[in-house]
Amino acid sequence: MTGTLYGVGLGPGDPELMTLKTHRLISSAKVIAYPAPDSGESFARSIAANVIPEKIREIPIVVPMRVDRFPAQEIYDKAAKEIAAVLETGQDVVTLCEGDPFFYGSFMYLFERLADRFEIEIVPGVTSLTACAAQLQRPLTSRNDVLTVIPGPLPDDDIRQKIDEAQAVAIMKVGRHLPRLRALLGEMGLLEQAGYVERASLAEQKVHRLIDLGAETAPYFSMILIYKGEEAWTLPPSYSS
Repeated sequence: MTGTLYGVGLGPGDPELMTLKTHRLISSAKVIAYPAPDSGESFARSIAANVIPEKIREIPIVVPMRVDRFPAQEIYDKAAKEIAAVLETGQDVVTLCEGDPFFYGSFMYLFERLADRFEIEIVPGVTSLTACAAQLQRPLTSRNDVLTVIPGPLPDDDIRQKIDEAQAVAIMKVGRHLPRLRALLGEMGLLEQAGYVERASLAEQKVHRLIDLGAETAPYFSMILIYKGEEAWTLPPSYSS
């Protein structure tokens, strides 16, 4: 018999936002895998650090942090082969995933390589999308409003069209695109409705109305949320962070 591969969502960063099931699976694991940068600490592992048992096997999936497209196919091919070798011995592997495994999660690349050979269980997690809405203290969407999730690197014309067609908008992966996105939203007259959150739920979290944000750069883990539907929802006049 082969082992089971678990993809467990860790939530946006605060360890207390891990689900009970994720906590149980990690704390009883014999083998864990997780994404890691080619320099510095793995964010996924840091979230679960206090839950990971001592002296277990760890499989870091090292993904270079580059501007050009990743993940590279060979990185996930190699990781899938290493994980498969463990599963074939009958041992389970618990893979740590920031946020939710299937919401812009790197676990999907392992899933597509291994799902036809092994049993896989996905444990959903709190997403950055809902975590940012909670920190902004404004509902995300309701009733028949259309919520659109937009990657920040898309061209301006594509972003403009998608925003025009939606009532609620989340722009993810803001990062180095912050000045361009802010200028675009200014042209569209949406700065007053736009909220900005970076590193949601972490100690270094920042929350602002976008119109008040003075920074010209943003980290990868940042998001802009806009509401322009029929509800009379506004942002608080100021935030403490």
